[in-house]
Amino acid sequence: MATSSPGTAQALRDRLPATWPALALAASVAMLATAHAFERFGGYAPCLLCLKQREVYWVAGGLALAGLLVLRLAPGRRLRPWLALGLGGIFLFGAGLAAYHAGAEWKWWPGPGACAGAGGSVSDLDMSGLLDGTLKVKPPACDEAAWRLLGLSMAGWNVLVSLGLAFLGFLAWRMDRRAP
Repeated sequence: MATSSPGTAQALRDRLPATWPALALAASVAMLATAHAFERFGGYAPCLLCLKQREVYWVAGGLALAGLLVLRLAPGRRLRPWLALGLGGIFLFGAGLAAYHAGAEWKWWPGPGACAGAGGSVSDLDMSGLLDGTLKVKPPACDEAAWRLLGLSMAGWNVLVSLGLAFLGFLAWRMDRRAP
């Protein structure tokens, strides 16, 4: 079994705090792109909680981008730990929101009462069918998983991803605080 050399630990200590905002931005973009790809190409309309989970990534991505710009304009390490801590907190909040959604899907607790999807637009022909009852439209529900992989829904996978990102954010914060 290979052990970590002091040089490897030092390299991680040197790189993670400096690269964390860029990694957080890339992860946010990747998660948003994945969600939109499921919607666009998979036909999975998002429910209210799905949209709320996306907002977390928009906020994290915006903070990471703003932080990168500030760190570029005002180099130094003074703000970097706070940026890492803020991003870690945002991702931890996202993990909690995703866990709430996954729990509602598993019927462990009720989802929000006003869970309506943001499905596509309804054309005039569809509207008349909707009004006279011939068109059956079922909006996505927060308490029904539309897709599962290895037993986890998209919300369940988001819990794991968000927890991993929160861990990296807090680790970057801790390493940056301890660096000389």
